[in-house]
Amino acid sequence: METFPNSSRRLMPILAALSVSLAMPAWADALPSLGEDSSPWQVDVTYENHTVRRERAGLAKFRNTLQAEFDKKVVDGWAIHGIVRGSWDGVYRMNKDEYGKDAGGSINMQSTTPGGFLTTPWGTGPVTNAVVAGLGLPGNRFVDTYPATNPNAGFRVLGDRWHDIDGGVAFAVPVRPCDEDKRGCRDFGGYGDQKQSELESPEFNDRADFIRELYARKTFALGDGKDLFVKIGKQQVVWGRTDLFRVLDVINPVDFSRNNIYDELSDIRIPMWIAQVEYRMGASESMQDRNLQFVWNFDKFRPNNLGQCGSPNSILDAGCFFRGMANLWDNGGTVSNFANVAPGVLLATNFGPGQIGLNEVDLPNWSLSNTQFGVKYEGVTQGGLSFSLNALTYRSQLPSLHGGKRATNSFTGEFRNAWPYLISFDMHYPRVNLLGGSMDFQVPDANAAVRVEAAFTDGEEFANTAKSELYSKNRVFRAVVGVDRPTFIPFISETSATLISGQLFYQHIFDHEWHRAAFGPVGMPDWENNFIGTLLIKAFLQNGTLSPQIIFAHDVKAHATVAAPQVEWNVTNDLKLTVGANYKIASGRDRWHFDDCRACNPFAPFTAPAGDADPFTAYSRGLGGMEPLGRFRAGPIGAAFKENDLFVKVNYKF
Repeated sequence: METFPNSSRRLMPILAALSVSLAMPAWADALPSLGEDSSPWQVDVTYENHTVRRERAGLAKFRNTLQAEFDKKVVDGWAIHGIVRGSWDGVYRMNKDEYGKDAGGSINMQSTTPGGFLTTPWGTGPVTNAVVAGLGLPGNRFVDTYPATNPNAGFRVLGDRWHDIDGGVAFAVPVRPCDEDKRGCRDFGGYGDQKQSELESPEFNDRADFIRELYARKTFALGDGKDLFVKIGKQQVVWGRTDLFRVLDVINPVDFSRNNIYDELSDIRIPMWIAQVEYRMGASESMQDRNLQFVWNFDKFRPNNLGQCGSPNSILDAGCFFRGMANLWDNGGTVSNFANVAPGVLLATNFGPGQIGLNEVDLPNWSLSNTQFGVKYEGVTQGGLSFSLNALTYRSQLPSLHGGKRATNSFTGEFRNAWPYLISFDMHYPRVNLLGGSMDFQVPDANAAVRVEAAFTDGEEFANTAKSELYSKNRVFRAVVGVDRPTFIPFISETSATLISGQLFYQHIFDHEWHRAAFGPVGMPDWENNFIGTLLIKAFLQNGTLSPQIIFAHDVKAHATVAAPQVEWNVTNDLKLTVGANYKIASGRDRWHFDDCRACNPFAPFTAPAGDADPFTAYSRGLGGMEPLGRFRAGPIGAAFKENDLFVKVNYKF
């Protein structure tokens, strides 16, 4: 039973944050003036509590955030702007059985037999060293039992949050914070190896993420109506105007671990150290305004934060896949339904370390060649059409897994640096080049505003089981069309217009590979063409103090939908209360199955399906299930369809 002092220690970060916030006005008076011509410091401080209850999991968030925003004009026309933010999420202590030090447990693995599924405890798969040696295949490297350092404890089954094993491959995923269980912990780029205190307060790390923004800016008058605007420091550079999903807005990575896709992008973009210069050319005969912007992201590379396995938000369940694969490489483990030994018989297999899994993570070090550079020309025509032309060279913020890497043959013990089609990976972040543009214009007859963005990229990499290295490099076209219209809807409000905003996203992958093999589809799990539609309906009641809204998003190919209603109430000028939910529906789960390469047969002839005509040749036969590639077909909505949330936010401005 917990004592009151223990509870007090848990509240210390919140109490400290409140003390700081109350002291900020006094601090503003005490801050240095930075010159005789400088203005007083302008400081705004807000506190927010965000509490979430999730279906099946219970408490999924108890995050307390303190944010201070400050501005000051200093000497010679320069101005300083900054935002500092710190948070503490109590869910890892308050729901420790789900997300903290007691999360996970012992698990079972699955084998398929003609009579149905057979479950056995992890670590006791039917295919072991002793069994295979008894079949006359000596020298193999399968495992009979695992050491005490790799127990059947603290595990969940990969993907169990959104699907059953159902005859597919599956393996164990350690889910406890990395100071409690180090298995599978890797730095995937700012996440994946965090201990509990770092999960609780993610802004306080070696990248100083508590500094949300800190930059200096100045406008230099060049004469003849032209200016040069300079902004340098830690900042967000926003090129796009879309919600939920991005097309042009890819300069800053995104922290999806904060609240999946459901927070405002301004809250989940990861600010970077950037130099921004704008040559403001003003009007011309054909243009109302013209601007040429140069952006140099000179910060050390940072990918999207996809969420550490064991935390409440791991978009696409990707963090669990990565951690589980890293654990397989480091420590070995049992994989369900892997070995094809007879028609209709797929047996769980005990792999040893260094055979399959995720080995190295190639995070680009800082160098001039690894920085990112962009150019944007934007203007407004005399007719009121706003447009931009954009070009950017950057590192992909999503990882690519390069397969067929070094491993030990399970049978001969032979070590090679490359085995074609082997599910042994290194993680990379490739260089990508982007060309695109945007348009904004009004349609007066429809009382609507239209937004259009489009981007073409070269260099992105996708999973591809038709390739011996299990990935391919492809060009991609993305576009979005958005329409915003204030509409009077009498049954909602007779005095205020209701905002209706719709968006349609489109993605096309060039040179897409997909064909049907003996047991199912082979190639790229990502859809060649896909659409995602969103719809926002937002009302403004009681003189704008009460604002109900609902957002719908539908992934056309995945057959997955989310509805997110909420009501925002400005109780006073300083106090705001928000109550809401998000609820997912998925009807396309059979569409998410895809080749898992367990029958790619890199170690002939054991993994070739019984009766295969060419059992000694490595290639994909198309035997598949939900893991690991079904997540790319399900998308971020489908892969979270069992994570229905109810939430309350309280926001107070001091």
